[in-house]
Amino acid sequence: MKKLSKIVQVTFFAAAFAVLFSGTADAYIDPSVMNYAIQAVAGVVIAVGAAAGIYWRKAKKKIDKSLGIDENRNKEVESDDIMLDQTEDKQDK
Repeated sequence: MKKLSKIVQVTFFAAAFAVLFSGTADAYIDPSVMNYAIQAVAGVVIAVGAAAGIYWRKAKKKIDKSLGIDENRNKEVESDDIMLDQTEDKQDK
């Protein structure tokens, strides 16, 4: 945990140094670049949401199992019987 805290501090100070002491750039950014930026951000948001959903289900399943909670306890299940109506076949002939 102490090592992670040190890594976070070093990363913060490196980013602050880069922002404070960076020079200005005289550059032209094409308006279509914004489309790519939006697509990249949307892709990251969707990927993070999918990963969070997967880990949420895994964590919920472990917690439910440890607490003895069964989410299917009160659900009603239909039978798998298939009935064919013979009257439709007779009317077609």
